[in-house]
This record gives sequence, C-alpha cells and structure tokens, in this order.
Amino acid sequence: MIIQPTSLAALAWAGAASGSAAESWRIGTVLSARPLGINPDGMMVLQIGAVTVEMEAPAGQQLPAQFQVRVLTLGAQPQLEFVMPQTVAEPATQLAMRERLPQQNGYAPLLATLDALAQRPALRQLPAYLRPALALLEHGVRTPAEITRGEGLEEAIKRSGLFLESQLAQPNLDMAGLSQEDWKAALLRLASLLDDYLPARRAPSSSSETPPPLQQRGLQAQPRALLPTSLLDDDVDALLARLHGEVHAALARVEVAQLEATTTSAWMIEIPLQGEEGRDILQVQMQRHGDAQSGSAWTFGFAIDLPSLGAIQGELQLRDLRLSVRLWAERIETVHRLEQQFGALRQALSAAGLILDQLSCQQGLPQSNHPHSAILLRTTA
Repeated sequence: MIIQPTSLAALAWAGAASGSAAESWRIGTVLSARPLGINPDGMMVLQIGAVTVEMEAPAGQQLPAQFQVRVLTLGAQPQLEFVMPQTVAEPATQLAMRERLPQQNGYAPLLATLDALAQRPALRQLPAYLRPALALLEHGVRTPAEITRGEGLEEAIKRSGLFLESQLAQPNLDMAGLSQEDWKAALLRLASLLDDYLPARRAPSSSSETPPPLQQRGLQAQPRALLPTSLLDDDVDALLARLHGEVHAALARVEVAQLEATTTSAWMIEIPLQGEEGRDILQVQMQRHGDAQSGSAWTFGFAIDLPSLGAIQGELQLRDLRLSVRLWAERIETVHRLEQQFGALRQALSAAGLILDQLSCQQGLPQSNHPHSAILLRTTA
C-alpha cells in the first residue's frame, strides 16, 4: 500500500523538509508511524517519525495502531510505502511443544483404565483387531524383576518410547520386534485403532493450567490413579471412551519428553511397572555433565510411589569411579527398610570397583528447585 500525504497538519511541507524534524526523511529510510485519527476535514492524521501529516483515509482498509513506512519519493507530496511486518517463523520443535503440552497427561490414569478393562469379561466381545492392540500395550508394562537387573533396566529405557524414531533409523532393524516391545509404538497402534472404533472427537482438557515439560518440573513420584466409581461396572464402551483420550494424552507425554531431549543432554523417562494388584510408574532422569576435556559425569535420578512403601526418590552422582547416593522416602518406616540394605549395597558397589563417597537416606521428599517448576501456561475463558 502506498501512503501519499497531501499536506502537513501543522507545518508547511517545504518548511518541515528543510528543518530538523525531517532530517531522517531520505529516500529508502524506514520510519515508524501511527494514526492519530480523522480531522474535521475528513483527512486521516498520521504521525510519521517526528512529523505530523494528513492523508486521504484509505478506502476499505484499517491501519494498525503502529506500523512502519519506507520513503519512496520526496517533494511537496512525498510517497511512502507501507512496510509489511516481518514475521519470524516459529521453530518446529517449539510449535510441536506448544501443541502437545496441553494434551499430555501422566500414565497413571491410562494404567488404571487398562487394569479395569482387563477385569471385564465383556472385553472378549470387542472387535478382534482391537484386543491384540490392548494386549500389546499391556505387554509394554515391565516387571520389577526386569528393571532390577542392569540389562533389564537398560532394555526398559530403550523401549520406553523416547528413542523409537532413532531406532527406526538404524540399519538392519527388526521392525516386528520393535513394534511389539516399544511403548510408544504400542500407543500409536492402539490410538489409531481407537480413532476408528470411536470416531467421536476427544473432549478437550477441562484444566485451565498447562504444567511445564517433565524436565522443568523435576522428578515426581506418581501414585496410582483411582477410577470414578461410575466406571466400575460393566460399561466397557465407557472405559474404552476414557482409554481413547488417555492413550492420546500418554502419546503427547512421550513426545513432549522427546522434544525436550533435542535441546539438552538430559533425558526424562517414564517406565510403567506391574506391581502388586496394580501398576506403578518409575520415573528416571539421566543427565550428562562436562566434556571431553573435564571428563564426563552423570546424574541419575529416579522417583516411584509404591503402595507398600510410599513415595521414594533417589539421586546418584557418578564422576569417573566415584559415586554419591542420596535417597529420600516419604515414610519413616521406609527409611529404616532402605537403611537395612545399605551394607549389601556397599559391598556390591565395592565389588563393581566403585568408590562410594556418600550413601544416605532421609525422610521427606526433596523440593524441586528448578526455576520453571511451576505452571507454564494459565489460560482464562
């Protein structure tokens, strides 16, 4: 759009052009501008730089409250070009993060719904293509025996969904094995089938607060979720409708953790576990420190909430062969039970060639001191 002032509102153009007010009016110069309103003669009054001018109001167009113009020509009636605002494209990772954060939720509601479905005889009446997908997701829930072995924990981390795409890019990939073992692959399969089985749109989250990503919140022990009593009958369709939304929320949870991992040398991993009469969630955080010159160091954190022990959190710091271990437990009786295992733990670490600098356990859970461990986004209707 070309803006052509017809006259100066307060001064003669010739006088202004020769004065200090128009020093910056040179061809090609970009000036800030803002409309001041319409005068009694029906002319639009603009302030451009330090000069006030009049122009004919543009037909069918409304100027923004602030904008920029570029000087094209000078003279008694200069010509100015409206400069379109430059928009900076939002990085794809930030766009994806902003889209998924309000959708994501923890695994506890999903695991509770899976437990309820597994106890329903009517589940056998579901379509044949849906039952294997449910079984595949349940297969992704690890057992305590698996994750208490080093190689078992490594496999659980590898199949947590966080590394699915990087494994898909590997040569000689066992696609069938990966699709059956990986947690995110199982979520994707079930989500697709539920989208077809329950085509109705998932209800948006009713919460007006969006928590920050997992790493910004820090470790959090997550208790089991309880289903509403209204769902504890034989209404399988109601449970499947609930499962539909929870699977998509869990997928968003994995993808948020994946997006976080692209910007830092830290990983937040959640592993569903088969517990006693229910399912629990082990949260693991791994972070690498240092570089090749200073030597690498690692921090390994974990959090879990078990019905028999309560919430437990731990942090292991490893530099070369030196290890520090700090544990926290919500219940004092759990502190005593953990301390009873310290002797065997010291012996095992010594046999592995590690030097134990610290081993402690205290009651209470540590407070997250991350500056972003609060509500990230608060929306109002």
